[in-house]
Amino acid sequence: MDYKVTYYQDTCSAWIDPNPTIKYFEFFEDMEDWINEEVEKRVNQTIENSFDPVSDVERVGMEEWERCHIKIEENGQIIKDKFI
Repeated sequence: MDYKVTYYQDTCSAWIDPNPTIKYFEFFEDMEDWINEEVEKRVNQTIENSFDPVSDVERVGMEEWERCHIKIEENGQIIKDKFI
């Protein structure tokens, strides 16, 4: 497998997540699709649990924040410039 994605949950406590989601992908496109779907799922969950309406600008900010919780490795090398 060429790509390893580690997606940390925002715990609000110094980036400590004892059980991050880890996925392995052979193809870049599959990895990209999964990340986009997972970001969308997590943002939608946050919006659904929000007491206040969320603007489009706030939604974009949430998506960017979610992507900060993702670490991508390609063949053992950390890459960040593709998504973050």
